[in-house]
Amino acid sequence: MGICFSSEKQQHSNCNQTSPPVGHGSAACPPPDKSAINTPLASKNVKDLRQSPGYINVSIFTYDEMSLATKRFRPELILGEGGFGVVYKGVVDDTVRTGYKTTQVAIKELNREGYQGDREWLAEVNYLGQLSHPNLVKLIGYCCEDEHRLLVYEYMASGSLEKHLFRRVGCTLTWSRRMKIALDAAKGLAFLHGAERPIIYRDFKTSNILLDGDFNAKLSDFGLAKEGPMGDQTHVSTRVMGTYGYAAPEYVMTGHLTARSDVYGFGVVLLELLIGRRAMDKSRPSREHNLVEWARPLLNHNKKLLRIVDPRLEGQYSFKTAMKVAQLAYQCLSQNPKGRPLMSQVVDILETLQSSGNHELQSGDGAVTLYEAPKGTIASPAKKRNQNRRDGERGGEAHRSNPGNGRSKSEPMNDFDRNNLSPNFVSHEK
Repeated sequence: MGICFSSEKQQHSNCNQTSPPVGHGSAACPPPDKSAINTPLASKNVKDLRQSPGYINVSIFTYDEMSLATKRFRPELILGEGGFGVVYKGVVDDTVRTGYKTTQVAIKELNREGYQGDREWLAEVNYLGQLSHPNLVKLIGYCCEDEHRLLVYEYMASGSLEKHLFRRVGCTLTWSRRMKIALDAAKGLAFLHGAERPIIYRDFKTSNILLDGDFNAKLSDFGLAKEGPMGDQTHVSTRVMGTYGYAAPEYVMTGHLTARSDVYGFGVVLLELLIGRRAMDKSRPSREHNLVEWARPLLNHNKKLLRIVDPRLEGQYSFKTAMKVAQLAYQCLSQNPKGRPLMSQVVDILETLQSSGNHELQSGDGAVTLYEAPKGTIASPAKKRNQNRRDGERGGEAHRSNPGNGRSKSEPMNDFDRNNLSPNFVSHEK
């Protein structure tokens, strides 16, 4: 779940524990349009959910069925755990429910004493029960029997982006795969923001981006999702919740939430994909603990950027593409929300970069070598890292004394300009 924070204690929805559990099926009702972008009415609390006919294509399971699907919640089937509870790998088949087609699933059991309560659990049922998109994880079903709260998702065979991006041993994610994951995740956010009443995801981070067997990315964990502003509203006010290092600064300071709060979180993840470091990492030197604070000033300096790009990606991308990705991250991480692009713009940009980047690599143009030792010297990996660190620190100081693009530290109110992402992005170094 990561490091979460909240400005006030959790408030749980009322739950009528004496209500009988809903049975295996759901009563006949007009099916909601699962592919539509408008948001149907949602259950307000667990009692309301129990009395409703349920969502089309979402099964309602009993606790006994969940126990069978996980072989009585065997510890060796645990996929992960956090403040919400435990996630198990399971199988729903004919032995669990007669006539059910064999399906591999991930079953999340809510910890009643954890960070999440009925409110967050219900949010996941409501949003994923109504929305369908290739880049949102599919909700197969749920269990709401007595005090038990479980969610049944499609099984994502490759696990989380966090697991692959920050692994210490084994194969690393290639540049092309990272950019494809970024595009997939951007499409998921753009879909949510494009709803008739926008849905703000509010907890965009690497651990909530899941990958299937072909490394297609999907957003998961909608416990903190919230409906966005409507009409003349500029924002919605809400208690501050999320994960340190990913939450937009204006949201943390004021509790004002907009779709562009998600854009900031996307910028953090894009920066993690580009540099290969965690958003927060206390194991690094103190000025590098917060990835955004350390790296953002370096993103619009060509030479300094190449020193901080993930060295495991050497030779996999073109110089122009790397600079444009850095520019996009820089804009997404603007302190001023109006300076950030819309997620629909981010999708357009990433699609263009993906096609142009593939063409450049296939033609052999612009391959980048991140580090080249001076002639006549042999630099050890440790020396390279230390030199890169010193250069990065000096770059941050230089940038503070000479802000890029003529902007002050506070960044005046400018709407995002896609022309800022032109190829003519020049270094401030001479």
